[in-house]
Amino acid sequence: MEQVKKIKIAYIGGGSRGWAWGLMSDLATCPDMTGDVYLYDIDFQAAKNNEIIGNKYNEVEGAVAKWSYRAVKTIGEALTGADFVVISILPGTFDEMESDVHVPEKYGIYQSVGDTSGPGGIIRALRTLPMMEEIALAIKEYAPNAWVINYTNPMTLCVSQLYKTFPEIKAFGCCHEVFGTQKFLSLVLNSEMGIANVHHKEIKVNVVGVNHFTWLTAAHYRDIDLLPIYRAYCEKHAKEGNPVLADKNWMNSTFKSAEMVKMDLFLRTGYIAAAGDRHLAEFCPGKWYLESPERVKDMKFGLTTVAWRKNDLKERLAKSARLISGEEALQLRVTGEEGVIQMRALLGLGDLVTNVNIPNMGQIPNLPLGAVVETNAQFTRDRVSPVMSGEIPPVVNQLVSRICNEQLVILEAVEKRDLNLAFAAFAADPLVTCSLSDARKMFDEMIENTKQYLTMYF
Repeated sequence: MEQVKKIKIAYIGGGSRGWAWGLMSDLATCPDMTGDVYLYDIDFQAAKNNEIIGNKYNEVEGAVAKWSYRAVKTIGEALTGADFVVISILPGTFDEMESDVHVPEKYGIYQSVGDTSGPGGIIRALRTLPMMEEIALAIKEYAPNAWVINYTNPMTLCVSQLYKTFPEIKAFGCCHEVFGTQKFLSLVLNSEMGIANVHHKEIKVNVVGVNHFTWLTAAHYRDIDLLPIYRAYCEKHAKEGNPVLADKNWMNSTFKSAEMVKMDLFLRTGYIAAAGDRHLAEFCPGKWYLESPERVKDMKFGLTTVAWRKNDLKERLAKSARLISGEEALQLRVTGEEGVIQMRALLGLGDLVTNVNIPNMGQIPNLPLGAVVETNAQFTRDRVSPVMSGEIPPVVNQLVSRICNEQLVILEAVEKRDLNLAFAAFAADPLVTCSLSDARKMFDEMIENTKQYLTMYF
């Protein structure tokens, strides 16, 4: 097989101890591309460590492509001549995220993730979007024709900011949440009809919404309409959850759930909510699923604490040291992410249809034009074309449009450096169920806790 050679990938956030390693594994197992990956991170040593780890992937058994990894000290060096740019950054530290997630608990507000919506997602956006402005300006200067793949949350707002700063940018946001729902539909198909071993990509879906609050208005396996089958499944299992997971010790897993939020939302609306329960819950009115830790437990999902994230980071730092020293051997694994597959399609190595986050060009007619939305899109040689997904049904749109408009307000608040406008969006968020005076106290405390990343607002 012939390879497309001399591809240059710039990785912004190249010191990542998670996403970067997954990308390295995916690149090593892709037989028809090869080239260089330039790693840029404000923590240069972290990027340097990943340079060592990345180059070790070339020697792992099963690697079919060799890539050269190089840590660099300037974003310009990383971007110059890049064909692709990958953005995967942590905006601030977990100390700031600890405030995002846990300060609202003092006001009776609980968040299961805290990185996309709700009070935590809004404060995170205020410090993340100015970083995205800087990255977009650098891309405009050094790599204006590169394709830009964003993995950073809040996904919708990050991609929106890239386009707001550099309208000609060729950017899209990637998220795997819809894939998980397709896998769940495969399980439902097996349970209800005895059709086993259906790969999630064989479940064809129509995707509408915004990131982490995506919905399927149609789902088929071959000629089988899955919506009535899913309804029957939900009517049987919504009260106790997915039987494959509900009886297991799911509470010891940080990210798994028994799909009870997903099923409850279907029974409320008649359409399939297509993200994980932890994310879906945060976009809904606060008393639905996040009223209290007891309610969360009843719905069989979890509140991901920042203490867990801090401990996980320690473990990943230790793993990084072991991989560098050779104490732990690298292993190739298929991540399930589609970044490399998308790169292949953009290089002309095969067409692809998948869900992405890009500006609304009319693919969802009843959401604002220009707002970043999540739908299917077709990837072909140097082109991403949105699939016309149609209007969001009114029963769902009453939930989605509120979030979409909140995101537009936050984007405007960042552009104007206006914390009062940001507070207006914050106070109106569906999770902020406290009084206006308490909302103000909470907002001010959260701003104070992350102020070293918010100097541009003062």
